[in-house]
Amino acid sequence: MTGRAKRKPKSIQESGMGNGELKKARKDESNPAPSSGVDAQQRDEIVQHYSFQMPEDLYHFWDFCKELCPEDPHGALKDTLGLQLVGPFDILAGAHTNSRNPQPNFHLHWRYFYDPPEFQTILLGSEDSQHHMGYYRDTPDSLPSFVGENEARKGCTITQMGDNLFAAVHLYLLRKRKERGSKKAEGDALQSLEAKLRDKAESLGLSLEQKTKGMKQRDKKVVTKTFHGAGIVVPVDKNDVGYRELPETDAGLKKICKAIAEARNDEERVKAFGPIQEMITFVQFANDECDYGMGYELGIDLFCYGSHYFHKVIKQLLPMAYSLLKRNLFGEILEAHLSSRSHDNLDQLSGH
Repeated sequence: MTGRAKRKPKSIQESGMGNGELKKARKDESNPAPSSGVDAQQRDEIVQHYSFQMPEDLYHFWDFCKELCPEDPHGALKDTLGLQLVGPFDILAGAHTNSRNPQPNFHLHWRYFYDPPEFQTILLGSEDSQHHMGYYRDTPDSLPSFVGENEARKGCTITQMGDNLFAAVHLYLLRKRKERGSKKAEGDALQSLEAKLRDKAESLGLSLEQKTKGMKQRDKKVVTKTFHGAGIVVPVDKNDVGYRELPETDAGLKKICKAIAEARNDEERVKAFGPIQEMITFVQFANDECDYGMGYELGIDLFCYGSHYFHKVIKQLLPMAYSLLKRNLFGEILEAHLSSRSHDNLDQLSGH
């Protein structure tokens, strides 16, 4: 793990960039796309239900799927890619108006077991692996930093798939094509979809890169990768205040978690919790000294480990970290999720 001080020169370099340099660096960046056809009322409705602003690529992607399959845009990618549009798309399709659940909580709508509050599902893939894609935001009031994917049956890892939905689906399509080899009919359908995706993204000025300049710049601000690998960003000032490292490596922390989760009895478990209790004390010191990133990291790592034995500690750490970082909405999402964390019945509209 790198020490905190080593990170400083980068941010100085970054902020010192002349305007011209930045312009040149933006070749693979998604440009602000022209507005889509989705009306203001529907946009407001999404904000009402989610409390998040959606990026313009979401609306363009909806328009794109409407062109592909006017009678069922939701399922426009089902036959070719096995992907289904969900989440905010359910609101665009009006599915929430005839929901069987009288009070759907959209923060839990398709929120999979390992999805941290920063992650919001928009596309469903294979049910077997619980593959899904979603927007990853660093703060509740910012637009997403990237589109990520996770397979909840396999673990907590979030893989970056570009900075907009066209890029993510395009990457997914290329992967599918490799997997499927040379079945003629399927190959033709994929090829035709790929061409349409590329054309649409190009006409909108959206990048199809897996890693844009903006995402690389975000990487420089990531203070630690965390167990899910997507990393967390917290403000760190010029004196390096904002984050301090945990006294354990990731491997060491996983070992401690394993000992707790697999303890044979309560007595053994209480003992195994010792190092975590000690870290919580360090977090309290860190919070007093404005290094809010430490509790954030520990909370996210315990959440990603996935054992219910950590829920109480997570509730102690994460809502506090979010509150100190002024990201209260994430704290609310987390508490709602922990109270009904499950691998099943994730569709809030089906009335389960």
